[in-house]
Amino acid sequence: MTTLLPPAIVHVLAIVIFLLTYLGVALGRLPGFLLDRTGVAFVGGALMIGCGGLSFKQAIAAVDFNTIALLLGMMILAASLRRAGFFTLVTSGALERATHPLALLAAVVIVSGVLSAVLVNDTICVVLTPLVLDIVLAAGVAPMPYLIALAAASNIGSVATITGNPQNIIIGSLSGISYARFAATLAPVAALGLILVFATVALLWRGRLRPAQTTVRSDQPATHGGTIHRGLMIKAILMLALFVIACLAGVAPAEAALIAAALMLLTPGLKGAPLIAGVDWSLLLMFAGLFIVVAGMQRAVITPAIVHHIAALHPGRPAVLVPLTAILSNIVSNVPAVLVLKPFIAALAHPHRAWLMVAMAATFAGNLTLLGSVANLIVAERAKASGISLGFADFLRAGVPITLISLVLGTLWMVFVD
Repeated sequence: MTTLLPPAIVHVLAIVIFLLTYLGVALGRLPGFLLDRTGVAFVGGALMIGCGGLSFKQAIAAVDFNTIALLLGMMILAASLRRAGFFTLVTSGALERATHPLALLAAVVIVSGVLSAVLVNDTICVVLTPLVLDIVLAAGVAPMPYLIALAAASNIGSVATITGNPQNIIIGSLSGISYARFAATLAPVAALGLILVFATVALLWRGRLRPAQTTVRSDQPATHGGTIHRGLMIKAILMLALFVIACLAGVAPAEAALIAAALMLLTPGLKGAPLIAGVDWSLLLMFAGLFIVVAGMQRAVITPAIVHHIAALHPGRPAVLVPLTAILSNIVSNVPAVLVLKPFIAALAHPHRAWLMVAMAATFAGNLTLLGSVANLIVAERAKASGISLGFADFLRAGVPITLISLVLGTLWMVFVD
């Protein structure tokens, strides 16, 4: 589509579309319209093309299909594990063996953190929240600290690998950092963060974590049981392992994920429709829309001269980059924040190191408030469906110290140790 609008008008419209799109993504809706984040991003991308901010070909080129493909493959693998009963088996097995409230808390943190390091953390929260609630309620313990630990640990653990969360997937694609280097740098940071989550929640809710409350009563079984398909589970675990091995061997994560997902679908007797239905297509569409909106903004406004000027302010310094990323992530959410930072990081002398800093800060910043990450909201909404309220103030009580301390620890690790 060729626009007849003057360049100055296109410039202004690109800014307005960008700001309204990011406002809608940050709020989860646009005031006056019944649109969710996906709808807002889709409309923003279409309007960016319509106003002349990008041509249709430029818009298609702006969509990072490596990111889309990696997310798609991981979602199919996660759906396979879920259908096989893997999450139910692992979660119930770990939590039911915890006979002390602190052991139960540790189990929640470890299971959530480790699984989120391998698979996308949003998926882990969708699956684990009802399972954790079943077990802690059957145990007679207060659910609040365990729900907060689940959300915070899923965020922290997801920083460990490229496939841990959506923003890492985008960073991995934009930066070209290998799966092995990403994990070698950030997995130790994730481990420190998980210890911090456990210690913080245990300290803040020590009055609710009493031994007398814990033992799961045999006369009141938890309701988390489900059918276990062992053959399907073995193949799904094998495909996930092959995916990780391929990534460590240098295969592009997007390629490895698509191949593993395709092999998973090629299972005799397995209907592929339920696995494909497990893909969050709205999330993929939202990403495509955001890619286009950001590209339009960059083309119309963020010129090479502006990028060069901002780069001269040394945004790559940890003292600047980490707080900037954390603040931006809490204003517009972590995925949009990463996309906004793209042109400035690319202009730095050492972009790989800066991207790893951004991955750490954007992910850890998600623990600041209940609205800080999609994973937090998933836990809150799933808990609400079971009649359990996870309030903003309750989450903030733990979120502030976890976020601030984890950001400091992560920065120190990457500056002095890595």
